[in-house]
Parts: sequence; structure tokens; C-alpha cells
Amino acid sequence: MNIPIYQVDAFTNKQFGGNPAAVCPLTSWLDDEVLQAIAAENNLSETAFFVYSKNNIELRWFTPEVEVALCGHATLATAHVLFEHLLYEKDTIHFSTKSGILIVEKGADKLIMNFPTDLISEVEIPSNMTEVLGAEVLKAYKGKTDYLFILNNEQTVASLKPNFYTLSELKCRAVIVSAQGEQVDFVSRVFAPQSGIDEDPVTGSAHTTLTPYWAEILDKKELSAQQISKRGGELYCKLLGERVEISGQAVTYLVGNIIVD
Repeated sequence: MNIPIYQVDAFTNKQFGGNPAAVCPLTSWLDDEVLQAIAAENNLSETAFFVYSKNNIELRWFTPEVEVALCGHATLATAHVLFEHLLYEKDTIHFSTKSGILIVEKGADKLIMNFPTDLISEVEIPSNMTEVLGAEVLKAYKGKTDYLFILNNEQTVASLKPNFYTLSELKCRAVIVSAQGEQVDFVSRVFAPQSGIDEDPVTGSAHTTLTPYWAEILDKKELSAQQISKRGGELYCKLLGERVEISGQAVTYLVGNIIVD
């Protein structure tokens, strides 16, 4: 069986930047074990699989180790494939996912994703986080799946060298670290050793957590953001109450086929 595969760099306007994701269109769902094996073989932070259904497009995401309930950059990559390669005729795509309906709109120069806003609450800072991250944590929050740690400034975020083994013991999907930006409203990095990814280059779903926090702190609804990993990525966020818009660009790197026995 041949399965088309596209590799897309998301949240960037140039190849070798942003966050790479694989996208595989399917005619029908394969066994979960096969989907997980393909994602492990791809060895990217996410592989997205989708199937056309009557009303929406069913979309799922897998890291090399687990299926996840929400992934922003692979959703952006999937929309890019549909618009640019599969000639999707409408300007808006409705994805049916484990996180509900996700909407992606084709803008003039960006793809605009509409996701549910994360609900976060302030929590006690874990006692060993200074040692684990190598920097002081000013405040800690917990969302539906992730921790958010607020640090002193952009340089502190950029210079982190976490102990991934100890970080993986936190009960969460990922750890988001963030500070106010120097050239943008806020910067972040995302560590997810629990999900098989020490550092995710650019994490769209993390901005469902980051946007409501920084919107309140900076008293503004529209925000510019950078994820300052080695590859780096640019995002534009807008708080819409219970939903958040996350916009970015994407570039195709690879088009091919994989062969599954």
C-alpha cells in the first residue's frame, strides 16, 4: 500500500525553519499501531493523518511515541497541504479532532487557525524547578495538559539547558517556558520529554495557553510571538474569549510516497 507523504516546515516562510511535520492523507483509517509505527519511522515531532468525511476532515496527530489530543503546527501543515497541493476548493477547513472542531482559514499571506482557549490556573512552583531548568521560575500555571512557567526575561528563556530526565517526571504533556519579548510581545520554548520530544521547535497548541496569559498581562488582544528554539518560529495570536486565533506561514520541504506492507 502506497501512502502519500508531505513534509512541511510550519510557522516559517523559509525551508529549514519553523517546525517540520509530516502529513499523510488516507482513504480510510489504518490500525492505530500502523499509524504509530509510521510516526516513529518519520521521527518528526508530529505526523498528521487525515481522512475525508461527509462534513469535515478527520485529523489525528502522533509523536514518535504517542498520539496527542492537539497539535498546532501539524494542523497548520495539513491545511497547507490541502490548500497548496490537494487544491482544496473552499477558503476554510473544518477539522474534526479529539479536541473538537478546529478551523483553519486561508488568509492573504498566512493561515489562520481557530482553536479552543486553554483554561489555566496558577499553581505552586515545583520545588526543584530552579535546578531542573537552570533558572528561577517566577510563576507557575497549569492548563489542561501543560505546565506554563514564567521566567524573568527573553535571555533567560533562550539560555535554558534543562535536565530532561528530571523534567520528564512532571505529570503533563509538555512544559512551556515564557517571558516578555524584546522585539515581540512574548517569547517561549516548549519541552516535552514526556511525549518523546526533548524540545519542540514551534508549538502552536502551546499558544492556546500562552495567549490568554499574555493578553491579560499586556492588556491587549492581538499579540506577536516567537518560539526561540534553534529553528525558531513566528506566530501571530488573537484572543477571542473562549477561542484563540493562531496565524502563521508554512513551506513544503518534501513530497513523496511511503510503502506499507
